[in-house]
Order: sequence, then C-alpha cells, then structure tokens
Amino acid sequence: MSSVPTDLFPLPIVQAPMAGGVAVPQLAAAVSEAGGLGFLAAGYKTADGMYQEIKQLRGLTARPFGVNLFLPQPETADPAAVDVYAHQLAGEASWYETELGDPDSGRDDGYETKLAVLLDNPVPVVSFHFGVPAREVLDSLRRVGTFTLVTATTAEEARAVERAGADAVIAQGIEAGGHQGTHRDVPETAGSGLGVLSLVAQVREAVGIPVIAAGGIMRGGQIAAVLAAGAAAAQLGTAFLAAHESGANALHKQALTSPLYVRTELTRAFSGRPARALVNRFVREHGPYAPAAYPDVHHLTAPLRKAAAKAGDPQGLALWAGQGHRMARELPAGQLVEVLAAELAAARTSLSAGGAR
Repeated sequence: MSSVPTDLFPLPIVQAPMAGGVAVPQLAAAVSEAGGLGFLAAGYKTADGMYQEIKQLRGLTARPFGVNLFLPQPETADPAAVDVYAHQLAGEASWYETELGDPDSGRDDGYETKLAVLLDNPVPVVSFHFGVPAREVLDSLRRVGTFTLVTATTAEEARAVERAGADAVIAQGIEAGGHQGTHRDVPETAGSGLGVLSLVAQVREAVGIPVIAAGGIMRGGQIAAVLAAGAAAAQLGTAFLAAHESGANALHKQALTSPLYVRTELTRAFSGRPARALVNRFVREHGPYAPAAYPDVHHLTAPLRKAAAKAGDPQGLALWAGQGHRMARELPAGQLVEVLAAELAAARTSLSAGGAR
C-alpha cells in the first residue's frame, strides 16, 4: 500500500476544506506550519476569490497546502419541487426580512475557470468533492506537479476514483459533518452510508492508491484507529471548526458544545444535498420537506442563512458538524495539530505495548 508523500505533510493530519468561509488562509497556514496539510475551500467562491486566497496563504506559509473544488452538478432537480419548497420558505423570508435566492444561479461553481487558474498557478494538492473529475483533468494537474485527491463514500466510488487516475482517495464516512461527497445524489440511499472504519477497510481492499479517512475524527486515538484500518492519513473538519483561526461564525463555534444541540442529522434543508448538521429549528421544520435539488436549494436559502447570521440567530444557520462535535476544542490550529500528534503517538505506543505482551 503506497502512502501520501511525507514531504507534503509529515504528520498524517489533513484539515478538511470546509466551504462557506470556514477554511480561511489563516487556518490552512497554521495547520500546514504545524506539520499537517491545510486546505482552502474554493466552493462558493469566484475563481478570482480563490486565487486571492491562494496568494494570501502563500504569504503566510511556504509549506504545502491544498485547494478543494466542487464538481459541476447535473440538472436532475424537479423545478416544481423546488417551487413548492420556496413557498414553504416564504415565512422564513418574511421573518428574516429578506428575499429568497434565485435557485437558477448556476450549477458549475465556476469549475472550469478555477481549474484554469490552478493549472496556470499550480498548488501542491487539489481535491474534488461531489464526483470524479475527468481523467484528462487529473492528468493535467499531475503534469504541473499537483497531487490529486477525490472523495468517495463507497468502495465502488473509490474504484471509480482510482480508474480516473487520482493520486489518493478520501474515504468519507457517514459520521462526517457537512456535505456527503457522494458521486450521485440518490434519495433512496441517502443516509445509508458506512461508518469510517468499515469504509476505510473496504476501500483499502478495493484500491491500490492511498486512502485518507474522514468522518467524525476528533482525537489522536481515532487517527491511530483509522491508520490501523489501512488509512495513510486522517482528514478532520469539525475538530478544526472551533479553532481560533477558523472563519466559522462565532455562533457556529459555540453551538458545537452547547447543550441546546444534542444531536446531528443528515439534512437537505439548506442545500438540497445530504449534509450533516446540528439539529436546530430550521432543520426540524424544513428538513423533512426539502427536495433533492442541489445547488438549487443552496441558492434559494443563501439569503436566509446570511440574514440569520446578521440577526445572531443560530436557529436559522447551517450548523454543519460531524458526530464528534461535542469533543471540539477551542485551541489555536497549530496547537491542536500538536495535541493530536501527541495523542496519536501515545495511542501508537499503547497499541505497541499491548501487542508486545
């Protein structure tokens, strides 16, 4: 089993590329400087916005880092279902004194333009979410020296990632916060994903490229567990959400450990695609009725989420969080990487000692 290049990140710790303003350059730089792999999220940004953040990050660290792209989505949404959902959200728009967004605001997230920027100005790592890029895309990135990662949620998806020519696969378990990176959004199978340990074991047997484990990982001992299951590294999102450098809304950070939020669930309420969030009023009231319509619903609810943040109302925010959210620690990101590395070393020592008995 090959592994990720240790010159990219000496510690097997990857900071997840959380979109929506969380994975800012300061966070990515702190993680990379500490020996992990920091990531920028290009999702929901313009190509120029992505480029400006890359420039800023390069001014903060000389260490390798990654940039994440969303794959363009097919037009599979039922416009009538989106209209019905818009009518249901009319009360929210009135409450927050705003208008609903235009569900037809675009499906490709500026994908081709962002790719062109990343080929003209190569970065060390590029990862992809919501599908598998074309082989020529992965080949072109490899030619400019970029290491490529693609998310998969099943062994079958991981095989597709390997066939396309990616350098490594991110095996995302059902515990993960935020959007599930399924290659196709099939409502009948939503919520039926595997836990990260089972998924890593299956993907490890299905492909020969390195596997990076993602999903609910908050402690160094959990990193040791996924490494023992066959992963080459672990990707952590919620663990870094509460970090000092995280760009997450303060209400979002506070909610991670607040007793008001007792559980998470996969919901389409905010975006039209399954994404794990803390259960708040918006999820309870609208989750059961949200259609499978991404990014239509994302565009529709964007002004509501912005207005809720402005009003200081966490009940209207998309409080993305993994199942381990209560274990979040408010630390500087570099210190968190150091703590995770120490916990990982301790867990490995414990495992070695146990095996020597």
